[in-house]
Amino acid sequence: MSAESGILFRMRQRLTIRQAALLSLVLAIGGLWGLACRREREYQGLTAPAVLCAPAVRGNCYSTNFATAENPISEKGKWISGKAVGLDWADVATQPGFAYGTESGRGKDKMVYDDAVALLTGSWGPDQTAVATVHSVDQTGRVFEEVELRLRSSLSPHSSTGYEILFRCLKTPEAYASIVRWDGPLAKFVYLSQKQGAQYGVSDGDLIKAKVVGNVITAYINGVELLQATDDTYSSGSPGMGFWLRKPGGLLSWLRVEENDNVSYGFTTFAAWDSFSEQETLQQRNQPAPH
Repeated sequence: MSAESGILFRMRQRLTIRQAALLSLVLAIGGLWGLACRREREYQGLTAPAVLCAPAVRGNCYSTNFATAENPISEKGKWISGKAVGLDWADVATQPGFAYGTESGRGKDKMVYDDAVALLTGSWGPDQTAVATVHSVDQTGRVFEEVELRLRSSLSPHSSTGYEILFRCLKTPEAYASIVRWDGPLAKFVYLSQKQGAQYGVSDGDLIKAKVVGNVITAYINGVELLQATDDTYSSGSPGMGFWLRKPGGLLSWLRVEENDNVSYGFTTFAAWDSFSEQETLQQRNQPAPH
């Protein structure tokens, strides 16, 4: 090989290496962009929540697909439940891949409203979002089955406070969705917004989402905004989930074959996160690194 040929060969080789490096960089950027877009779609409620946590710009984040069987749900201390902590409400239990309520569905008087509830532990920022994938089979208008998301909520003995966003597991004109404020004792709650119709009910595989920003609470099904309310009562608390069951009474209860309705509906995935204000984010960034 002549000196001139050797120089040309090295130039081509160097160019090929640079092209390869550039191609790798483009692919890496494309991969990160695709991941960011996928996460944003998940957090906007357009796809089922995966077991991913939010980007660093966000605050707390927790997601689960309920890997183990527990009654009540704990997931290594991440949850508190309605009966175990609140005493007057029911617990949320899990089977692998599924969360459901344990309420009897036959309570009387105030015990009609012994919703199963589970709240995430820890300290959460005020602006919160929760999303969940619905499981629902054997739907019937004779039974009331509700799936619920909780925001800015708390539990203590004989007290449940915060916001509940609920959807009936039914796709007929009798379906409904509501935004409710719980104010402490069993059966003490206020409807902030409620709408009825097939479009407000949920079926198997639907993704429900609820968020609170400032004093505005918004509800979604499969990314479509359906319901909104404003309220200034609660500015802190935890996100969570819940379920409500009401079985038919009277003659219908005698004619109907008894089934375990609790496991006919629930969630297969759940995720929740909060967002810090710009001021809080700046304060965190300016804090010295731990030694």
